[in-house]
Amino acid sequence: MRVLAAMSGGVDSAVAAARAVDAGHEVVGVHLALSASPGTLRTGSRGCCSKEDAGDARRAADVLGIPFYVWDFADRFKEDVIDDFVAAYAAGETPNPCLRCNEKIKFSALADRAAALGFDAVVTGHYARLADGVLRRAVDADKDQSYVLAVLTADQLSRAMFPVGDTPKPQIRAEAAERGLAVADKPDSHDICFIPSGDTQAFLGAKIGIRPGAVLDADGTKLADHEGVHGFTIGQRKGLGLPGPAADGKPRYVTGIDPDTGDVHVGSAKDLEVWTVLADRAIWTSGETPSGPIECVAQVRAHGGTAPAVAEAVDGGLVVRLREPLTGVARGQAVVLYRPDTDGDEVLGSGTISGTEREPHSYASELVSDSAR
Repeated sequence: MRVLAAMSGGVDSAVAAARAVDAGHEVVGVHLALSASPGTLRTGSRGCCSKEDAGDARRAADVLGIPFYVWDFADRFKEDVIDDFVAAYAAGETPNPCLRCNEKIKFSALADRAAALGFDAVVTGHYARLADGVLRRAVDADKDQSYVLAVLTADQLSRAMFPVGDTPKPQIRAEAAERGLAVADKPDSHDICFIPSGDTQAFLGAKIGIRPGAVLDADGTKLADHEGVHGFTIGQRKGLGLPGPAADGKPRYVTGIDPDTGDVHVGSAKDLEVWTVLADRAIWTSGETPSGPIECVAQVRAHGGTAPAVAEAVDGGLVVRLREPLTGVARGQAVVLYRPDTDGDEVLGSGTISGTEREPHSYASELVSDSAR
């Protein structure tokens, strides 16, 4: 096969490209220039797309003996990832830019260009496993990225390769060192790649500006003022601008965000529990939409908790009824569904969270009744 290896300048993508070479594929490396004004150096483990990263990717390609190119996707990245990120926060949502980057850039814009140039697949250093069109969690649970890949369609997955997903990260670093790749000990990237400072609130404030609102308790009593809903996310405990804890001495959490009124609602940890997750833009990785309710395991954050659930496709979206409550469920994130009979290992599909319901439902009642018996 003729494959295009997306080389970020990190150790994972370098080893992924090396393994593709070992497998006998004709490999060409490409680094995506996603910033219109790339910095010369990274800030430790923060940021990406710097000139340093491009240089590291080029040196890795040289060691592997493969052709290497830099492709400019800065405009597309700004439109589909950065602008989408800012708009979502302005709407009171909590987006995951990695999801959007995979969906719109790496496995859409990049994959489409690769196909036009005669490449059969795109190789990346994502930690996930893919065989016969089935997407699974990585062997290394701490590094698993199946959640941020669950937005890919069956067609996109058919043109993808994830060679490092069957190996724990320490072994990947050891392999890189054995291969003579200088990135073997390079720090992993953390936080949001296009905010190298790590200060998301300052970044959003500069983009959105001040939009005053109020922080309200469960009774609607005003507790404080704020400068914009973009500074909050569901489940947030710190930085609320409150003079102290609740009357019972327990901490308060953000339980609701209303971008229209500017109100941010806070409550107890119990107020964060949700039993039903509503989502739009449903994507089924098999390419086939289930005809009725299905048992599954639902995950609502990249490294968050999971819960057994019953999911149903409704009007192009999802209704996911949890058998156990989850907390910190925010609009704009994804709910990813896994097959329960594979120990929650195989991805079934995903949707973008559009709402939640806090009242227990019949599925939960049935579970309680079964337990009682």
